[in-house]
Parts: sequence; structure tokens; C-alpha cells
Amino acid sequence: MALGAGSGQGRLVRYAVGSAWRGSRYAFHAGLLYRWRYFGQVPERLLIAPTDLRTADPTIAHDIYAGRFVFAGEVVDVSGFSVFEIEAPSRAWAAGLHGFGWLRHLRASDLTVSRSNARALVDEWIRFQRSHDPVARDPEVIARRVISWLAQTPLVLDGCDHGFYRRFMRSLTRQVRLLRRVARDVRPGLPRLRVAMALAAASLSLSDQTRFARQASRFIDQELARQILPDGGHVDRNPGTVLEVLVDLLPLRQAFTARGLQPTPPLLGAIDRMMPMLRFFRHGDGSFAKFNGMGETQLGLLATVLAYDDARGAPVRNAPYAGYQRLDAGETVVIVDTGPPPQPVLSANAHAGCLAFEMSASRQPIIVNCGVPAPGATALRRLARTTAAHSTATLNDSSSCRFLTGGYLADRLGEVILSGPTRVSLARQEERGETVITASHDGYVSRYGILHTRRLSLSRYGDRISGSDSFTSPSGGTIAKGGRDSFAIRFHLHSAVKASRIKSGHGVLLALPDGSAWEFETDGAEVAIEESIRLSDIRGSRRAEQIVIHGRALRQAQVKWQFRRVVEPGGRRRADSDGIDDPSSEV
Repeated sequence: MALGAGSGQGRLVRYAVGSAWRGSRYAFHAGLLYRWRYFGQVPERLLIAPTDLRTADPTIAHDIYAGRFVFAGEVVDVSGFSVFEIEAPSRAWAAGLHGFGWLRHLRASDLTVSRSNARALVDEWIRFQRSHDPVARDPEVIARRVISWLAQTPLVLDGCDHGFYRRFMRSLTRQVRLLRRVARDVRPGLPRLRVAMALAAASLSLSDQTRFARQASRFIDQELARQILPDGGHVDRNPGTVLEVLVDLLPLRQAFTARGLQPTPPLLGAIDRMMPMLRFFRHGDGSFAKFNGMGETQLGLLATVLAYDDARGAPVRNAPYAGYQRLDAGETVVIVDTGPPPQPVLSANAHAGCLAFEMSASRQPIIVNCGVPAPGATALRRLARTTAAHSTATLNDSSSCRFLTGGYLADRLGEVILSGPTRVSLARQEERGETVITASHDGYVSRYGILHTRRLSLSRYGDRISGSDSFTSPSGGTIAKGGRDSFAIRFHLHSAVKASRIKSGHGVLLALPDGSAWEFETDGAEVAIEESIRLSDIRGSRRAEQIVIHGRALRQAQVKWQFRRVVEPGGRRRADSDGIDDPSSEV
């Protein structure tokens, strides 16, 4: 049954109550009554330093030494001051600073001055911790800091004096004890899993922690069971979360081995399931498909993590639990979102992109979603989450999901998804050597009484993608007259793709940088080329274009379309290109 406005309000109430309960528990466990539990005996030594798989840039060490700190796209110059005493320009910048992930850049420079600089900055943080930005006390930021400190102990502790060593160990121990106390009060999803991984890493790295290690191992097993789906996807449906988890989980597996312990079956099973998903979400250029909050792919980090994949097999094509489908043939890849949005507590970054798809040929993305902007760009972030920012169909210029935006609740709870598709049907089959996917969602049923169905097929050679979008009544009949039934089917183009209209406005020629070309055509519907935007959390926004088909469901309940390669890479025309010699002449 479709989720109506009343149900959306019920989900909001349940989410708000749960969030308030977790917040009150956290405040209680982190408050004065429990403060004494964070003191006591400090472990004598560190036994191991977990590996840091994140890529490092030694040139950044020079900026840090000069007092120039760059996080979340914002630059702060603190020459002559302590970076921990200034007011942070944004929450994302503060989280980057207090997470200490930048220590790896200092280690990569492999200079004596970098070791001294790292030690001095850590000591400053310990001395100024009472006046830190509240972001420094966020459990997820504490977890990042604990993981970073543990991984970079060879950098920070090499050659240090006894006084610093004791201060470092005392501060690290108190942070770990705080995380132990509040771990189950942390917001579900990646934040709680990151806390679990930090606790497990600490229990294996610190001496004399046998009981703590057993507790931490049970906790992380429980969270992996809750969050890693049977097909290897994550419950928040963000492709990038799989990479984020693996980059900390793989060193944890190594840490168990270094301590002479056997990693638990749930931990090993989660890694084995997630590894194939890294290949599932990749396009020909190595980047991940941009669904549900996925930004620019860290290709170096992805390559590092994939090096741990012993199987190195072909990617899976069916991820029904994560809600995605993959079609590939020849050098063409199509990835489709065929799942409902996650529950509200996990949906702060999720998008309204049900039935959207991305397509790439060889190393060139062609059809994309708009992506996500840099942190702090609130208006663009809201735009990126709408259905119109995805390569799918919209009805009456509205999104298939409803978001909590603006006001006190959004500030407190985040701009979560209140309602959206609850039932997404899916069928995958082979027809005459072609893979065919048919899916529908009910995100517009409660408002407009219209069911959106999309059919996609990829030819055996990967040179043709055929599709159709249908707008029908949920009962299978015709749409009720007098309702709002205007639709727009959007195909967002990568910024490197050049589009020009052909065939009297019923087709579009797409020219790719490698000299190849694809032709888009419909079954008679007129197409438009409109402005789009390519959002990036690293490179900023770029101008792009989109193919749009406008119509009314009462007049045209189904629109058929296809993409067909007409020119091979290098400019060689295909034999079945229908004799198109000069597409520009038909514009």
C-alpha cells in the first residue's frame, strides 16, 4: 500500500521520538554522573598500529606545517595561532580537523619535521580539549580520531618523551571509554558502525584488554549483521558507504591476525559480501554510480581496497536487497536504482531517484545523475536529492519522495525522507540474448493515482539500450480524468557529452570525447535539450545538458525510447548507422 501523508507523519513522530531518546541517553552517559568512569588505570602500551588504507599526499604536510588547513573545500590560515583555538568556518571543516585523518599526510612526507609537527599538534589538541568545538565531542568524530591516532602511532610516538607518551595514552584511553559508554546511543547506520570499528581497533591495539576485546567483537558483529545486507550493500543504499566501511574493516581483519586471533565469521562474511559490490557499482572509468548521496569516487582509495579482493571476479549483476540492478554487455554498463528509500533514520543523505539509471560506454559516462555538491551548499544539496536531478521520470514537477526541510525539526533531525515509494516491483529476465529489467514504483500513487513503470533492455553487444516509461493506474486501468498527469522523462548527460537535435526534433545525437557517437530516439514524442548541472563535492559544479521528454499521461500512457551507438570510438561509423553522414545538417 502506498504511503500517504498520514503515514509520513507517523514515521516522523516515531523517528523524532527515537532520536530524542537516543539523545537523552547519550547526554546522560556522557554527563557528569558517568565522567568518573572515563578515568582510572591507563594501559601501559600499544601492541599494534592498525594499517591506514586511505591515500596520503605528502605535499599537504607542507601546508599543515605552514598553518594552512584545508577541509571540506574550505581553507583556513592559522599562522601564529593554534588551529584548535580558532572558530571553525563550518561543521564539516571542524569534523575534518578534529577527526585527525590528516595525520596520514604528515606520515607520508617521511620527514623529521613532520613527526615533530604531528606530535606538537596532537599535544595542542590534548591541552586545549576543554575549549574545543562541540563537533570534537561528536561520537562519530571521536571514532575517526581514535582510528587515526591508533593508525599513526608510529608517526606520533616515535622518539617522543615519556611525558607526552603518558598524556597521549591517557587522552586516548578516556576517549575510548567514552565511546564504550555511549556506543549504543549513537545514531544507527554508518556512525554507529564506525564507533564499533573504532572500539574493536582500540581493544586489539591496547594492552591487557581481553574482556574489552570480546565485548567489542560482539558489538561489531551485531552492527555488521544489522547494516550489511545479504548481497553486500549497506542499509543506507549509498554506494560509497560500502567503500567507507571496507577501508576501516580490512585493517581490523589484519589487526586480529596480528594479535594471533581469528576474525569472527560475521566480520569475514561481511567483507566477502561487500567486495563484489565495489565492482557492481563501478562504471567503465572506475567511478561509482551516483545514487543516494554518492559523490566523487576516490579512485586511488578504491584501487587500494580492491587489491584486497582475492576473487577478482566479474561483478554481480543482481543486488535485490540493496535495491540495484546492473546490466553490462560489451563495454557498456547500465546501473539502475530499483529500491525504495531507506527508513528515516538512515535517509539524511538519500535521494528520490527510484528507477533512475546511469549508463557508460567504455571509459565514458553518458547518462548520469546530477551527483552531490560540496558540504555547505544547502540549496544545491536539496536540488540534488529531488527526482528531477536523476535520470528517471517525474510527475507534475514533484519528487517521488517527501523530505523534511526547513524549521526546527529539520535542524534537529536532519532533512530525512518522510515518505516515498514503499513497493517497488522488479522482474529481470533474458529475452533473445538480451537482459531485460522491468520495474515499477508507487511513489506517486497516493498523490496522483499514477504508477510509474520502466522497462530497460541491453543488447548482447552493448550497442543498444531500449527502454519505455509507462504511466498507468495501480489497478491496471486508465488514469482517472481530471487529475494532474503531466510527466517529464529526463536523461541527464555527462558534462563531456555534446548533444544536438536530429530527425526533426524526435532524436538527439550524442558526441563523446573518444570520437564515438550515440543516437537517442523516441517513438514519436518530441524531445528537448535543456540545461542541467553536474554537481561535484570535489571539483565544484559544471554546466551540463539533459534530454527531456514532456507529455501528459492521459494522452500518452507509454513512451518508448532507445540509445543506439552509430559511430565507434575513433570515428569509425557502424554498418547499421542508417546512413547518417552529417548529423549537424539535420538539426
